Amino acid sequence: MASIAKVVVEISLDREFDYRIPAHLQSVIKVGTQVVVPFHSRELRGFVVGLANHSAFSDKLKEIAGVVGEKPLIPDPIMKLAYWIADYYCAPIEHAVRTVLPSAVRKRGAQHKKQLVVSLVNDSGRRDACGTEAVPQEARLPEKQQMLIQILLQHGSMTLSELKERGECSDSPVRTLEKNGLVTIAESTIQRDPHAGMELLRTKPFDLMAEQQTALDIINAAMDRKKPGTVLLHGVTGSGKTEVYLQAIQHALDQGKGAIVLVPEISLTPQTVDRFRSRFGNCVAVLHSSLSEGERHDEWHRIRNGEATIAIGARSALFAPVENPGLIVVDEEHEPTYKQDESPRYNARDVAVMRGHLENCCVVLGSATPALESFSNVRSGRYELAEMLQRVDDRSMPLMRVVDMRIEAEKEGRPQIFSRELVNGIYDRLNCREQVILFLNRRGFSSSLQCEQCGYVAECEACSVSMTYHKREHKLLCHICGAEKKVPDRCPDCRDPDFKYAGMGTQRIEEVLERLCPNARVARMDSDTMRRKDSYRRVLDDFRIGKIDILLGTQMIAKGLDFPNVTLVGVLYADMSLHVPDFRAGERTFQLLTQVAGRAGRGEKAGEVIVQAYTPHHPAIQAANSLDYEGFCSQDLEFRKELSYPPFSHLVLLTFKGESEGDVIAASDRFFERLERILPESVIHSPPMPAPLARAKGAYRYQIMLRCEHTVKMTKPIRHVMTSFRLPKGVSLSVDVDALSLL
Repeated sequence: MASIAKVVVEISLDREFDYRIPAHLQSVIKVGTQVVVPFHSRELRGFVVGLANHSAFSDKLKEIAGVVGEKPLIPDPIMKLAYWIADYYCAPIEHAVRTVLPSAVRKRGAQHKKQLVVSLVNDSGRRDACGTEAVPQEARLPEKQQMLIQILLQHGSMTLSELKERGECSDSPVRTLEKNGLVTIAESTIQRDPHAGMELLRTKPFDLMAEQQTALDIINAAMDRKKPGTVLLHGVTGSGKTEVYLQAIQHALDQGKGAIVLVPEISLTPQTVDRFRSRFGNCVAVLHSSLSEGERHDEWHRIRNGEATIAIGARSALFAPVENPGLIVVDEEHEPTYKQDESPRYNARDVAVMRGHLENCCVVLGSATPALESFSNVRSGRYELAEMLQRVDDRSMPLMRVVDMRIEAEKEGRPQIFSRELVNGIYDRLNCREQVILFLNRRGFSSSLQCEQCGYVAECEACSVSMTYHKREHKLLCHICGAEKKVPDRCPDCRDPDFKYAGMGTQRIEEVLERLCPNARVARMDSDTMRRKDSYRRVLDDFRIGKIDILLGTQMIAKGLDFPNVTLVGVLYADMSLHVPDFRAGERTFQLLTQVAGRAGRGEKAGEVIVQAYTPHHPAIQAANSLDYEGFCSQDLEFRKELSYPPFSHLVLLTFKGESEGDVIAASDRFFERLERILPESVIHSPPMPAPLARAKGAYRYQIMLRCEHTVKMTKPIRHVMTSFRLPKGVSLSVDVDALSLL
């Protein structure tokens, strides 16, 4: 039996520490166990990440002080995954360990919730002729106590707080009943259920179309192999990918295995969870950030204890302790929200593939617009391909039309928000009692506040961006750092009272819609309106049952939603995302347009999509217009191959940040000098340059970009320099492996 435990403590030192295992804990401590250890003059929590019989520091080792919990919190395969994440993404191991375990489970206060429960004592009464238990007459209880007994007889055991509420009393009469031996008051665990009160009708598997059945057969065959691989499920919007997921999961359950399903947005989770719970009942557990800490804690433990065998949620659900998973599904696998923006900067899609490899589990990546990396992996033979290019029940794809807004501006003499075609389309749908979705990927009222006299623009003092005007709150907001400003009465520079509100956001579109369609019921979904825990479910439920005519929103409404009565989708400023300094701009625009277009015509009625753009002939917009995924990919891959961009290389971005621009420049230059000396010749590198977003949250930002076919040829030299490099005070360095954004 091992006598030494290797422990990672809760502070970021990127190393393991050896501790002796005391005799009384020998049988308890395993890999993944949370422990308390002495560290200098204090005690810290940490996790056992390895066991050994010898240590180079044997004479100086301290003993583990205690164990937290009854069994390991991190299963061995997930601990191995944490080490892979730390190594691949060039992150401290402490960060990786924290990532694979929810904070609600890690922290001290997140125990199972316990409350005092009041129960009748078994022999506390007699049965009358009807079999009802009655309070003995000799007890001669006061009226209040008699009433409490009757409540318990009628409803059974309940929490002390609930009994007091029903009986409209204090603790005193309940405690008196306990003293007289008529009731017991005991502490009991309360399960926090995020689905409490939500009853769903159970569904049965649907008959599959030919393409769906073929896709399912490919996935099931992959699951049945000794070494399951990764399957890319390329299914157009409305092709029935979710039903294929459901039946594939049933195949995994039939083999005695579990499943994990990832969705990219919290807004998709309610609809997805409802479909899975309707099919599989209580064996579905949910893990995402909209749950309370207690709900996440209890849902995680339901998985760990085997009560739930299917975990659904956003990025972090990938690390759910599902024992013996047979299938991992990554829905909308192309979405950038799968990439974490803090250390470790992992991509859940790629880590899912690695977990599948470690646990001998099939991984399915599903999307109507797969990422070019996934498409390239199919071409190279790393992934299998399953295609579903027809909508269910042979429904037609929506008719898409691109409107040149330059021509609209010429006709009207000034730029227009809505084209005549889109306005007429909205009116036609409202008259037919059909529903409309309008998409604009910018929140707020207008994108900037400008003075036409002197050219002043209201900018954030901490970021190199203009502030966005929010009319309802009547304030300026920075969408980078969240800073707020009052709207000035007049220009701070020239004192002119007239301002021009340039650009627009969802708030302004909502205001215009209220004038265009005064009788229509309009709802807006963006991060300004979706702040309450139940906001997503409430709005989507109202839209589903027809209480809302027009749903206006940002990218959270662009994907995954299925509303049969939506027959028109309007896309405003479709080319907005093209005008950013990023080689992925075309891919993102194509994906977004294709996804949002897919919300139309999912029922019996045909759908139409009107796309408004000022650069309508851009290849990404034209490819989306013709739904030509393979044509777009082939063209964009040629461009990337010429410049050695992903997927023909891996991209690593080193970002230096600090409040002193001089310190940031000096640190990035010195780091680059050391790094350049030891980089292999195959690594394409560029010296430090200001980031496209040169200043954010008060920090200046400089970047070093590296590209190479093999990640380790970049990360190994980076780690080598980092071990001896001292950053100036106030300067930080982040390493982003397989960066998705250059901003």
